[in-house]
Amino acid sequence: MRYTIIIFLISILAVSCGKDKYTTNPQIEYKSLKPNAIRSDLPFQVLPQLTIRITDSEGDLGFDPPNDDTSFVYIRTIVNGTIVNVVDSFPMPDIKSVVGKNYEADLFITPPFKRSTRPSPKTDTLFYEIYVKDFARNKSNVITTTDPVFYDIR
Repeated sequence: MRYTIIIFLISILAVSCGKDKYTTNPQIEYKSLKPNAIRSDLPFQVLPQLTIRITDSEGDLGFDPPNDDTSFVYIRTIVNGTIVNVVDSFPMPDIKSVVGKNYEADLFITPPFKRSTRPSPKTDTLFYEIYVKDFARNKSNVITTTDPVFYDIR
């Protein structure tokens, strides 16, 4: 009986200490980056699409023209292991019709391409750092893609 009570108390403690999925600051999670290769000599090709999962307890994301509120996605490119100091920002679209409390969705982004200045032919390896800010300017966690994009410059 004593062990049953101890196991029950440990189980309650473990469940109650779990991280809340929905927080005031948006939370993002890397999902995928596909396709992971591009060539500079091809006239038509599919650009990579970055997919992240975003959650927010207030759902104050998107573009709200009447209130002049806009939330942004920020992306910094890492080329061949070197961080490019420029941070590109992209406004989120108008999603107020689907946003509510405890918002969760996948966000699809076509990331920018920064090249190194090494002479051709070469292959640049690109990673991305991403974060999001909501209407209240709460900053999400910063994530880095785990899968590279190979940019073959000919």
